[in-house]
Amino acid sequence: MLNQAPSPNQEPSLIREPRHRAASPMGEHFELTASIGGHHQRVVVTEVAASLRELDVDGVALVQDYPADAQPPWCAGWVLVPWPNRVAGGTWSYDGVAQQLDITEPDNGNALHGLLTHTPYGVSAHTADSMTLDASVSPQPGYPFELSTSVRYQLVEDGLFVTHRLENTGSRSAPVALGAHPFLRLGSVPTEKLTLYINADTHIEVDERLNPSGITTDVSGSGNDFRTGQLVGAVDLDDAWGDVRREDDGSSLHYLEAPDGSQVQLFMDASFGYVQAFTTTEFATDGGMVTAVALEPMTASADAFNSGEGLRWLEPGAVWEASWGIRYRPTREFLADMENA
Repeated sequence: MLNQAPSPNQEPSLIREPRHRAASPMGEHFELTASIGGHHQRVVVTEVAASLRELDVDGVALVQDYPADAQPPWCAGWVLVPWPNRVAGGTWSYDGVAQQLDITEPDNGNALHGLLTHTPYGVSAHTADSMTLDASVSPQPGYPFELSTSVRYQLVEDGLFVTHRLENTGSRSAPVALGAHPFLRLGSVPTEKLTLYINADTHIEVDERLNPSGITTDVSGSGNDFRTGQLVGAVDLDDAWGDVRREDDGSSLHYLEAPDGSQVQLFMDASFGYVQAFTTTEFATDGGMVTAVALEPMTASADAFNSGEGLRWLEPGAVWEASWGIRYRPTREFLADMENA
């Protein structure tokens, strides 16, 4: 797991960049910095969607940033609640009653990435190395339930540890799943030159609308086998994997590796059984379009409201927490040089 070092001895501080300075459609930007374990960490999170906009350790950027006055390209950094990925046609059934969610992916006719992607979050707590943002889900067409949600971003020695909390504040059991949409990078290394590793044994096949077809295939011997790595620049992905390979505590690890052996890793705790990878050559940055790759933790498969795959039913008053994180692994040579400095 990520090293959860104690907070440094400093007064809690959180830089709030006012709307008028950034003119950002994502509202205020919240910046947090720390010095933990001899390393320097920095994270920037937006008010709208509580999205992860920037993260670096010792000056090495670990997520792909974008212009401050822009919408996040390709859903970059969004928190996905109460479902990640898609609900096919936005339709599902609750107690025999048809439900119709708003169609937010019109090209494919689906409901995409939950209900809070355009919602402002409030900062409810912060310490010297963490911030917590919260937002509520109210009953609405297609989702007649009430949730209190929060996401805690905690800087740690080697990166970031993220904890989601969902509480059912309504009077009936509510279906819930969650995910996130971080685009990972590794400093100045062009993303197309990174090797992607996904430690999962099965690939979820989809139809022409990118919804699961009901077929799951073993990745062995196929182009969907990323267990030994594939070059990002050689693949075109909007794919999901299941049967993640777990550690003894149920967690799993997936990562990007540079030619020098350094890595940016996605850690997922036992709640996350699925991972999505998405690549694009048209990610807009201040310097122009670049290749980018999203590596997305998901607690449930796409269309889980219909399939039930990974879906959790939260009873009234019940609370559920799930965590994931991003961490930086320099080369062994770099670490040796640091120790000898």
